[in-house]
Amino acid sequence: MEAQPDDVFDTALFDDVALVLQSALSGDGDGVVKAFDKATTRSGVVGAYEIAWGLAGATVGEDLALGPWRLDFPGIDEATYDKRWVARFLSAYANADEPTAEALFGAAIADGKLPQCLMTLAGSAIATLRRRL
Repeated sequence: MEAQPDDVFDTALFDDVALVLQSALSGDGDGVVKAFDKATTRSGVVGAYEIAWGLAGATVGEDLALGPWRLDFPGIDEATYDKRWVARFLSAYANADEPTAEALFGAAIADGKLPQCLMTLAGSAIATLRRRL
């Protein structure tokens, strides 16, 4: 699920991530879903994965010290599927561990939980960005 180096794709990906963030910020869940659907129509599941990876980047931020990072989320085993997934996906991003992120993405698809996970990821990104302001 690696990103394509194409400049047009990068612009489209940036626009998709921005649209997801704008929609989530305004509380427009349908807009979030439409942005993911647009990317999936254009690039298949890779498009949705790349938006998720971009959202993880927005959540983690640019000034991340090189790790290794470990997941420190008290009570993670009791959290809902989507919250566990987001915590683990963000941890994979922080560790630049795309194989784990891809496995998480595939597991969410197989479990029928991907839409819920992506909505939670978008909400987490917005909550983090608001807190930074």
